[in-house]
Amino acid sequence: MTTTAIPTQHKPTLSFWQIWNISFGFLGVQFGFALQNANASRILSDLGADLHSLSLFWLVAPIMGLIIQPIVGSASDRTWNRIGRRSPYILMGGAAAAIGMLLMPNSATLASFITPLFFGAMMLAVMDASFNVAFQPFRALVSDMVPDEQRTLGYSIQSFLINIGAVCGSILPFVLTNVIGLDNTAATGEVAPSVIWAFYLGASVMFGSVLWTVLRTKEYAPGEFGLAPLENAKQQGSLFSKIGEFIGLMKSMPKTMKQLAVVQFFSWFALFIMWVYTMPAIAQHIWGVEAKWFDPDYLASVTEVPAHIAAAKGTAGDWVGIIFAAYSLFAAIFSIFLAKIAKKLGRKLTYSLSLMAGGIGYLSIFFLHDATITTVNLYITQIDVPQGAVSLFLPMIGVGIAWAAILAMPYAILAGSIPIKQTGVYMGIFNFTIAAPQIVSGVFAGWILTALFDNQAIYILMMAGTAMLFAAVAVYFVKDGANANQTSSQDNSVTV
Repeated sequence: MTTTAIPTQHKPTLSFWQIWNISFGFLGVQFGFALQNANASRILSDLGADLHSLSLFWLVAPIMGLIIQPIVGSASDRTWNRIGRRSPYILMGGAAAAIGMLLMPNSATLASFITPLFFGAMMLAVMDASFNVAFQPFRALVSDMVPDEQRTLGYSIQSFLINIGAVCGSILPFVLTNVIGLDNTAATGEVAPSVIWAFYLGASVMFGSVLWTVLRTKEYAPGEFGLAPLENAKQQGSLFSKIGEFIGLMKSMPKTMKQLAVVQFFSWFALFIMWVYTMPAIAQHIWGVEAKWFDPDYLASVTEVPAHIAAAKGTAGDWVGIIFAAYSLFAAIFSIFLAKIAKKLGRKLTYSLSLMAGGIGYLSIFFLHDATITTVNLYITQIDVPQGAVSLFLPMIGVGIAWAAILAMPYAILAGSIPIKQTGVYMGIFNFTIAAPQIVSGVFAGWILTALFDNQAIYILMMAGTAMLFAAVAVYFVKDGANANQTSSQDNSVTV
């Protein structure tokens, strides 16, 4: 989706709170997305998914991003009604995602004609598609409304709201268990009450924040202040001509983009594995839950899950939310200093060292298996967990550093290598380097876990750490033009 740039002085200067309102909905969208990231594997496991199939269910996310974002971006360019241009899609995406969040944790109750697992997978698809419907117009809305001289402020506010949403969404099930007192254990084929209520609250926060942006932001009409007018479909050419043009651009993409694609492959391959398998990995490796308790066939052969196993899986699932919130927080902090570090060390070295920190973070998890129970004061509550779980905050520093760099440095390097007139379309093509490695990971990671690692999920995380180190090495071969423009800021949301 491309929006024609306008002269800076023609766009009205916005107040801080006007810019805040434009981006506020992103807090809710990222709140919901983080809640999904931290708990989807947990829900699907509770509903009967084995470790081999988990990554296949997660394929929905990159596939939806690959399909939905270009379609919605193009459609919003050609839309204008009394709600606005981007707002109809933001509102529609927020509402659909909220419905999916309300239904997914209730799959065991609602699925009458299909299995709860399949119903849960369908709701995951609905949520992913809906998140992507909202993501693309939100980015375009900021571009449409915020003048160039306020762009840094605009993206800074957006980055702050995104990270706040990610932190709050990640820790919500833990808070509901350890502060409110909801049960975090699940019977076979059901979902823990703390997770169900977390999704209820997440749906409310997401739709409420999206509604706030839609109601508090009056969009400029197409053609106003130099914004691109509505496209005339008759002038757009046939579908075959568009496909031919797209293939031509793929063939002629700059060398730097091809080199960055290698880095992107290894880094996003690793991230996908982390999102899918962290919960079973730490439940097995730190809480001592045997792999058989993640096998639906074995679970079907026993009358009930022992209380200590259910409690361990529930606590491990809550703790994943805590450490995912931690890496989002560390990423937000590191992002503040990233530009200054890159200016001093150079973009390639900064990028490579950041990815190396992430790889070391992944690999170090293997050594953190101390089962000694210790009391942790999290200010909002105290909780007894294994010492190895507490130590996971250290690897998350490295993961957060890598995450911040992955969301910023490739675009900073890429910006100076692509033609200005084709920036939008090449940035769209570059999204393939995010979706493709996740699809590859989703197809093969489950098979690797079962065939090579005997369902010991910690080893698939070690493979992810190795992939991240390969990404750090691959940065060395990327050509970063001496005159490439530094990007002033980057969006910290998950593009899937």
